[in-house]
Order: sequence, then structure tokens, then C-alpha cells
Amino acid sequence: MESEAAIEPVMAPKPRAEAPKESWWATLRFLLILFLAALALRTFIVAPFSIPSRSMLPRLYIGDYLFVAKWPYGYSRYSFPFGLLGFEGRLFGGLPARGDVVVFRYPGPRNEDLVKRVIGLPGDTIQVRGGVVILNGRPIPRQRIADAAFPVSPNSACLAPGDRPGRTVAGDNGETLCLMPRYVETLPDGRSYEVLDQMPNAEADDFGPATVPADHVFVMGDNRDDSADSRFPTIAGGVGMLPVDNLLGRVMIAFWSTDGSAEWIKPWTWFSAARWTRIGRGGA
Repeated sequence: MESEAAIEPVMAPKPRAEAPKESWWATLRFLLILFLAALALRTFIVAPFSIPSRSMLPRLYIGDYLFVAKWPYGYSRYSFPFGLLGFEGRLFGGLPARGDVVVFRYPGPRNEDLVKRVIGLPGDTIQVRGGVVILNGRPIPRQRIADAAFPVSPNSACLAPGDRPGRTVAGDNGETLCLMPRYVETLPDGRSYEVLDQMPNAEADDFGPATVPADHVFVMGDNRDDSADSRFPTIAGGVGMLPVDNLLGRVMIAFWSTDGSAEWIKPWTWFSAARWTRIGRGGA
């Protein structure tokens, strides 16, 4: 009688170990790190800003979206979002240079950010006579050049000071262009930029003299007859002498620009409304 072969038991295959599911805490931790990284970037390095008015024409248009460098002038309580820190003064503070285009917290009762060009530093004496800026007793040279021509669009009507209709002409491509008298100003250090002077004997064509106090700067809009700036006190809606603590940063570059014709429910208009040639332009 033949011996029976030993029957070895068949082992069932081991179930494949499942990858551990990501816990809700891991997801929350990732989102928290992402939020803190974005907060640090916006607070210390660079922040977005959109142009709300025509006071900085011809350089900056309504609908321009800009990156603002946060580090050049240090950090004050206004640099931190949500009012997280309420200290006085500035950390790692530094003064802007004359000619810098800066974003700052409005020093009056309105909680908003504005953009202007720095003209005077602490100790400087500023006058304006007949629209010509006089810095420390010497007129800032300015030269008349060809009129600025801006495309009229839904967010950029052609308006002279006082919201009066401005001068318009037809462009080569059938568009309507707004014309404004344009000049080049040159600061004592040789830095030049373009300004608009739309009308003689405007309200702020004569100002001062006034000396810029310590820890303040004097700012002006490039659209000289359409800018509530340091020539006007905050009680009249202007900026007055701007405290250095209110500086948020220096304008760097435009990352987007729109003419205001886009509609959220029509995505294709996001692209047709873009002013592509303005993207990448510097703010100074």
C-alpha cells in the first residue's frame, strides 16, 4: 500500500496593506503653512496693489495691477495685515529717494492705500509757482513734450479736472484717444519722469513755501491738476505732509492691466479687456 503524500496546507495570500489615509490634521497643517507663507510674502517681500484713480497719469492707469516691494523702507504697523501689530516707528526703516513712486496708508480718516511720487524729503523746502515745483529754492526743470494720448475705456473716461470733458481725437485704429499736455521733469540727481499739467492757474498751481518736517515726506501725483496730495491738508481730503511710518512700499512692476470692459460671467472678456502692452511696465 502506497504511502499517502503529505498534503501541505495552502496559505491564503496576505492582504495588501493599505496606505494610511491622510489625516485631517495633516491637511489642516498644510493649509496653515501655506497661509503663513503667503502672509509672510505679502508682509515682508511683495504685495499687490491696484490703481484706483487717474492721479498718477501718464505713468499709471486706472486698472493697472502692480507689485509693491515691501522691504525698501522697512516695516511699520501698517505693513502688517489685520492690524496684527500695533507698535510705533519702523523696523529696519529707510527713507525713499526723491522720485520714488510709493504706496502708503492714507494719514487721514479714510482707511485706504494711495500711490504718489516722492518729491521732498525731511528738511526740504517745497514751493509751487505757476505749476512749477521749486525744491530748496531752485525750480525743478521741466520740458514740454508731445501731448499724452490715452485710450478711452470703460474705466478711463476722458476727463479734465473737475470731471469736465477732456480733449479727444480718433486714433489710427479707430479708437478714441484722450489728449493731455505733458512735460518731463528732471530732479537734481538727474532722475526724470513725465507729468501732466492740464490747465493754467489750477487750484494747486501755487503752494508754499513749506518745509518738510522730520520723519515726513512730501508727495505729489504726476497728474498735477487732478491729485489730492501733500499740497492739500488731510482736512481738505489731501495727504498733507506724509509720515514716514505710513509708507508701505515702492512700486515695482505691473503684472496685469484691464480697461474695465471685462464681465465675470463672460470669461473671454477677461482677455479682450487686458491691456497687454502695459504688463511688465515699471512704476517709476
